[in-house]
Order: sequence, then C-alpha cells, then structure tokens
Amino acid sequence: MPVPPGLPVPVITPAVRGWGRCQMPGSLSTALRVVGTSLFAVAVLGGILAAYVTGYQFIHTEKHYLSFGLYGAILGLHLFIQSLFAFLEHRRMRGEGQPVRPGRSVALCIAAFQEDPDYLTKCLRSVKRIAFPDLKVVMVVDGNGPDDTYMLDIFRDVMGSERSGSYIWKSNFHEQGEGETEAGLREGLARVQALVRSNTYSCILQKWGGKREVMYTAFRALGDSVDYIQVCDSDTVLDPACTAEMLRILEADPHVGGVGGDVQILNKYDSWLSFLSSVRYWMAFNVERACQSYFGCVQCISGPLGMYRNALLQQFLEDWYHQTFLGSKCSFGDDRHLTNRVLSLGYRTKYTARSKCLTETPTRYLRWLNQQTRWSKSYFREWLYNALWFHKHHLWMTYESVVTGFFPFFLIATVIQLFYRGRVWNILLFLLTVQLVGVIKATYACFLRGSAEMIFMSLYALLYMSSLLPAKIFAIATINKSGWGTSGRRTIVVNFVGLLPVSVWVAVLLGGLAYTAYSQDLFSETEVAFLVSGAILYACYWVALLTLYLAIVARRCGKRQEQCGLVFAEV
Repeated sequence: MPVPPGLPVPVITPAVRGWGRCQMPGSLSTALRVVGTSLFAVAVLGGILAAYVTGYQFIHTEKHYLSFGLYGAILGLHLFIQSLFAFLEHRRMRGEGQPVRPGRSVALCIAAFQEDPDYLTKCLRSVKRIAFPDLKVVMVVDGNGPDDTYMLDIFRDVMGSERSGSYIWKSNFHEQGEGETEAGLREGLARVQALVRSNTYSCILQKWGGKREVMYTAFRALGDSVDYIQVCDSDTVLDPACTAEMLRILEADPHVGGVGGDVQILNKYDSWLSFLSSVRYWMAFNVERACQSYFGCVQCISGPLGMYRNALLQQFLEDWYHQTFLGSKCSFGDDRHLTNRVLSLGYRTKYTARSKCLTETPTRYLRWLNQQTRWSKSYFREWLYNALWFHKHHLWMTYESVVTGFFPFFLIATVIQLFYRGRVWNILLFLLTVQLVGVIKATYACFLRGSAEMIFMSLYALLYMSSLLPAKIFAIATINKSGWGTSGRRTIVVNFVGLLPVSVWVAVLLGGLAYTAYSQDLFSETEVAFLVSGAILYACYWVALLTLYLAIVARRCGKRQEQCGLVFAEV
C-alpha cells in the first residue's frame, strides 16, 4: 500500500525496536517477526494455561484453606508491570511541553444521533472555546427527518451563521434517498464537499446509515484539505487545550499515526452506575491505555477524543468503511477499527492525559449493559484483526492482547469450578480475593490520581463479575448483530435482551450454591474458624465501602450543579 508524500515509510519504525537493529531483506525480516511474534503469543498463552491447569502452589495451609500459586503470581506480576509502565508514561507526559508549529490545519468531526439538546449545546459551546486557530468544525447528523432538525437549530444558535453553513441531504455517500434522482445525488455529493471545505463551521443532516456512515461523510468531504482530523461525539464536552495537546504528540514523532485523550464522565453523579463508570473510565485510560502508550500501541482511540494524521486516514478510508466480518458489513466498533487501521500500517498510537474531555455515560443498568455488550463485540472482532499486525509493533501489544483476550474465559472457568466444588469456603475465598485485588488496584489509582475517590474502583469488581462477564460471552455469540447498540439520548429505548446472559449466569451461580450446600460435609473447627473470619472480613469491607459511598457520593447524586468537576465543563 503506497504511503502519502511527506510521511515516513513504516518498514522499521520505533514501534518494533524490540526486535533489534540488524539489517536484513524486508521480506525475511517480516517473516522472522511474524514467526517470532506467533511463537511468543503461543508461549504466553501456553504458560498461563499450564499454570492454571496444573494449579501449582508455592505455599498453602493444611487442607488448602489458603494458598498462593503460580497462576496468581502471573496475574499479580501482570498488574504490577502494567501499573509501573503507566506510571512511567505519566511521568513522560508531564515533560511534554514543546510548542506546536504554526500553520498546521485541523478539522474536528462531530458524529451526532438523536442527541439530548442539553448535551449537544454543551458540546458545541466547548468546541467554540477550543484554543486552536482556524479550527474547522464538521458536524454530521445521522438522520434528516423532522425529528432531527432540532440539532441543526442548536448548531446554528451556538456556532453562529457568519462562518457556518448547513445542508439537509436526502441521501448519504452510499445510499440514495427516497425520491432522489441520479443527478440530484451527484449534486448533493458535490454540495456536501463544497460546503465542508468552504466553511469554518458546517452541519450536514443526511439519510440514516449508522455512525460509520456519519464519520465517513465528514472524512470524505474533507478529503486532503487538512493535515489532521480530530473526532468527537455529540455528547462530549472538550477541554480548550485538547486539540493542541494531541497535535503536540503527533508533531513530535512522525511515526505516531493517532493519539487519544483522557475521557472522563460528564454525568458522573447522575446515578451509582455513572459514578462507578467514572472511576472505571479513569482506570482504563490512565493505567491500561497509559501503559499501552508507553510502548506505542494504544489499541483503541476513543470516539469522544482522538486525532489522526489525515493522510493516513484517507489512505485506508474505503477499507475502513467497507469492513466485513463473517460475511456481514460491520456497523459498530468504528473507533477501534480506525485505530487498528493505523496500527496495521506500522504506525504507533499514543495516549495523552494532557488532552481531556467529559462525555455522557448510561445511568440506567439496561442501557449500560447494552453499551458494554456492543463494546465487547467490537473488542473480540478487532482482537482477531489486531493479531494480524502483532509483528509490526512492540511485543507488549502481543503479550497484553493474549492476557486480556483470554482472561475472561479463565475467570469464568474459575468461578464455575469453585461454585461447583462442594466447599462453601472456596466460594467465600473467591469473593474475598476478587475484592482484595480490587482494593489493591483502587489504592494504586488513589496514589496515581491523588484522589481518595478512586477507592470506590473496588466496587466495580462486583459489577464486572455479575454483569460484564456474561455480557462478553453473549457478545461473542451475537457478534454479527449490527446497530448503534445504545439508543439516542433524546429518546431512551429500553432493550431487555441484555438481561438474558445475566439471567443465565445468575442461574448457573445459584445452581453452584445449591450444589455446594447439598454436597458440603460437616464443618471442622478449623473450617468454621476460616468461614467466620472470612465472612466478618467480607462484611466489614462492604459496610466500610458503602458507608463511605453514602457519605461522599450518594449525597451528590442527582444534583446537576455538582456533576462536573473540571473547569471546562461549565459551558
């Protein structure tokens, strides 16, 4: 695939420095990297599987009431290494401050679909406050009916009419609208492109086609008219410095093809679910993605805040749009696949916590569950695609993909095994271990963020075990089912399908409890002591965390004036 002028050829890039500096023919070097990476992936998976199956234990008490084994050591070491490199990346971020070269052009593309008017207004007001000269803004609305025009009205009110233009398009780039002639379609295509390129601010309402269609329209209309393209969702409030901070990363290293920022929660205190999502978001971005960024292999640049080299984006635009999986056209996971396309060319992807935004998250359980299921679908699908390019990047990408990709299956096997082993202590010990790991991770997050609020991250472990774990399996089973996954925010549509895997999972666990209760022998004095001590410890944990939650968080929930903790949220 040819590389656009002005961009380096990604044959041996900093992303693959781990393979050494010896010179050899390109085809042989690639073949060796493919073989080496494949063997490394098999070794990692085989090592974890062997540790899990053999159950080798370093130390244990009599009758194995307590033990510490090889599998637990591997997972503990993984968390330690991940946290270490995340810390090092944050230290590196604090040193990034070189000014951005003048003359670079950036376009901000906003994808909108049945957006809540309040969120859209906040989004556009924050866009107008971005501290970047001549920033071009393109908002494309997925829908052109009477129920969608309110978004155009909001756009005009906020952005003004002097430097903005708008167009209600009967069609889109790939589907002709009702009553649209061929001549009208060609005229519409030309008009959309002319509108976007000639106006600083432009808004297009087009025939419904999904988020990827909306993004495609903005990218295709811009063409090669700008150097960089920033993406944003219509429920996102942007920090004034977000554009300059991401551009600084891309300008500093020509081998970086895309960069993402720190996505936090706008409606943090709307409910207990949105609050737990907020601490989980921080952990995902500032530990997991920060670690990936250290090695230049961030695997998903999120839709609310990301930036790409436009020359690269235009190069794979058609392949990105026409992506298929198992014979079906893909209509979700747009941002993850966009990131994957950058990685496929050998370019690095980065994360910077200096670029920030706030975005909406579901406040109700069913909508959150549907969102997580959709994200899990795209994760597993893109995992397979991502594996094709392991050899082009640091070995960390291979290692982490194997560990995180297979971890849910090991965890499910562990839960079922413990619940059906016929010992009450095994179940209680598992629950204690889950919360202990959660507390350790939360404590580290408190240190890294400098906020005691992160201690509630340990509560998310229960949500993961009870809901997200079965949702991942359901996502694999329904991986080709398309759609936006979550409804528009103006009208919330309840979808009960997501409850099916959770109900099955709960039934499996209750069956295990019933079997254990039936099979449990009489308790010995030692076992009674462990059970009582463990139950008291577990109860104390929940009493302490719930008391803190009620004292610190619950009193804020529902108070809209306290929803945003960042200065730029006040728009």
